[in-house]
Amino acid sequence: MANGEYGGDLLSQEYPPANWHLPDLARICTYYDETWLAYRTMWLNQRNLALHCGYWDKSTHSHSASLINMNRTLANYIGIHSGQRILDAGCGVGGSAIWLAKTYDVEVVGITPVESQIVRANSFMRAHNVTGRVSFEQQEYTHTTFPDASFDVIWAMESVCHAPDKRLFLAEAYRLLRPGGRLGINEYILTDKPHTAADNIILQSWLSGWAIPNLATTNDFLQWLQMIGYKDMQLRDITLNVRASLRRLYWLSLLFWPMTYAFYVSGIRSKIKQDNLHAAIEQYRALKRGLWFYGILTATAQH
Repeated sequence: MANGEYGGDLLSQEYPPANWHLPDLARICTYYDETWLAYRTMWLNQRNLALHCGYWDKSTHSHSASLINMNRTLANYIGIHSGQRILDAGCGVGGSAIWLAKTYDVEVVGITPVESQIVRANSFMRAHNVTGRVSFEQQEYTHTTFPDASFDVIWAMESVCHAPDKRLFLAEAYRLLRPGGRLGINEYILTDKPHTAADNIILQSWLSGWAIPNLATTNDFLQWLQMIGYKDMQLRDITLNVRASLRRLYWLSLLFWPMTYAFYVSGIRSKIKQDNLHAAIEQYRALKRGLWFYGILTATAQH
């Protein structure tokens, strides 16, 4: 099936669908609370503070540099410049927001529903001396409290995946963007390849382990953006530049699996933590089977 349980032609369904269209905030918050140590020890450092994948090119020589390079890549595709006001929708612990403020002399507001991430983001903000240029608020990105036309840029780095109905985020971003404002999204994109039963099992293992309800296809995103009123939509497949980052996560997870599984069966380690590690293995298996790709989506609000 080209569109199914893990993506789907949502436009053919009743809108808004009952019971599923809003993000499961309790699940998202619990996931990030329980997996913080894994992110902290296996992925980010004090320089990049990144919870996202890395971008590798000829100038990239380390994992940490690849994470910064991903920020730079999205910023270049958006066209960020000094003096803009940016919303980091799903800001994590503030890595991208802090980097944007220091690199481009912009004002950044980061939002996340995860209270512990706000606490950490504020601490990192002070440590990086960007107080006054960066702020963080505990909000949910499909329904914010900001006035219309509040931002020049909406930035979403691997966060839209947590929304069951991605149209709610795209519509809210459109409301918040000023005329000519730019939307930039890094995301896992479902391919149109028909899925076997084995494919669906792998996808379910990956997505459920990372608190992701579903993925959307290229056609899904482009149709939704057009219906809402965006123009200049572009979705670029950058999987070749991200594969090394995804492969690193896969091998690290395999390395730690025996020890962590022993802790899990003995009751020392939680199911959420172990499912997170298993999902890191399954995402790469799904990638090798051609079930998804890593994309950068940009669009302009024309109003």
